Amino acid sequence: MNIERAEKKDYQTLIKIWEESVRATHDFLKEKDLVALKPLILDHYFDAVTLICMRDQRGEIVGFCGTHENNIEMLFISPAMRGSGIGALLTIHAIEKLGATKVDVNEQNGQAIGFYQRMGFIVIGRSPLDGQGKPYPLLHMQLAIVNT
Repeated sequence: MNIERAEKKDYQTLIKIWEESVRATHDFLKEKDLVALKPLILDHYFDAVTLICMRDQRGEIVGFCGTHENNIEMLFISPAMRGSGIGALLTIHAIEKLGATKVDVNEQNGQAIGFYQRMGFIVIGRSPLDGQGKPYPLLHMQLAIVNT
């Protein structure tokens, strides 16, 4: 396994992983909202973050993480690889190498909340709407111990 920067040529693979992962973990998300998000992520959000990806032994991308201004903005793992430690490795890299200290998590995504709590994050706030103004509440989380 290898962590490296993702490039534009990787975007089609990343969006495929994003969609497969969202369908596997975000059962609260309405289909119309997923369909509306996909082009935004592909055409805008990928370019707005620092993207890293995990490649397997064959060089295929199996997960990715995007950060911006100390925030983990996205972390998605291929459903076939969930539970294999890839998310933890990408999160540790984001914290140690990219300075990530915060993350927003959908309140309905209990698995993600538990994951980030195991990684050392605590809930510090809540918003009733997501970043697109949709009724998907967000929990604002921060590393419990932040070195300054």
